[in-house]
Amino acid sequence: MSQVVYPKALKLGSKIAVTAFSSGVPKACHPRLNIVLTHLQAQGFEVLEGQYLKHNIEHVSASAEQRAHELMTFLCDDRIGAIAPPWGGELAMEVLPLLDFERLKLAKPKWLFGFSDISTLGMVLMSKLGWSSAHCSNLMQLHPDESEPLTAQTLQHLVRAERSYSFTQVPSKYYQTNGESFAENPDTVMNVTEQTCWRTLPEQDEVKMSGRLIGGCFDTLQYLLGTPYFDLTTLKQRFTPEGIILYFENAELSPTAFKRALLSLKFKGVFEQINGLLIGRNAVIGHGEKEITSEQVLLDVISKLDIPVIYDVDIGHLPPNLTLFNGAYAHISAHNGMGHITQTLK
Repeated sequence: MSQVVYPKALKLGSKIAVTAFSSGVPKACHPRLNIVLTHLQAQGFEVLEGQYLKHNIEHVSASAEQRAHELMTFLCDDRIGAIAPPWGGELAMEVLPLLDFERLKLAKPKWLFGFSDISTLGMVLMSKLGWSSAHCSNLMQLHPDESEPLTAQTLQHLVRAERSYSFTQVPSKYYQTNGESFAENPDTVMNVTEQTCWRTLPEQDEVKMSGRLIGGCFDTLQYLLGTPYFDLTTLKQRFTPEGIILYFENAELSPTAFKRALLSLKFKGVFEQINGLLIGRNAVIGHGEKEITSEQVLLDVISKLDIPVIYDVDIGHLPPNLTLFNGAYAHISAHNGMGHITQTLK
């Protein structure tokens, strides 16, 4: 029987703690940060800013101890409804050993939302505590003038995210490969220019899968797999009998590093423990000075799997992003570049 803990849906007056447990926001991007924080307040949320939010030194907002202490403070504050980092980073792993999970078992569950290194903590909250989290657009992308539907609807899902909430999403029409810098233009919105096409294996068939969603950024999660922070065996037991749909996306792994990571999953028997695989658009475009592309790498490995696979999905660092609730039960299908995903929080 599934043991997923869904935090209470956000509502008018909910407190959202904005903390940078990975990368902080440098001064050049403060105007953009102020815009999105003001937008949260305009929608009726109370914003609590973390002490280290507007700092960024050596690719992190503060020391691991400082980041972990602030994160624990917010996670244990039962007045807070959600944790919203500004964006991801690369070193959220540093705070994991400093978190007190026995203490967190007594805390009121709260939403964590965003993607990239944010998913490092999202996976751990599920593995350790059974808490759901939302893999979705980052806070810094939620500009009041943003019209791209998947992005603009992000908070709408969080205010409806009670148990039994069910909703369907379809692929974006277009996605972004090159966006304007927040530092250069604080009011920039997405520049979606490339046509979206969800691709499948087998290529000619309609591919369907169902199960409980779990996943995030492959660059970081590959290192957690097989540890207590990403215990697939425990998750599989938690998600019995529905099983697991694993989703991930490659942010920065070179083609050869990507292949090593995929083969590692294969060697560990991961693909034999899941119902299906969702793979986001690969943000490493081209060869990256290698003699093989990331797409070739992907096809080399996943074409040999005996599970349904859908790739180039709206997940990751070539936005927009679907809102995927970790632990939610999903029905997914794709055919001829189109598709849909229906999630139910049960």
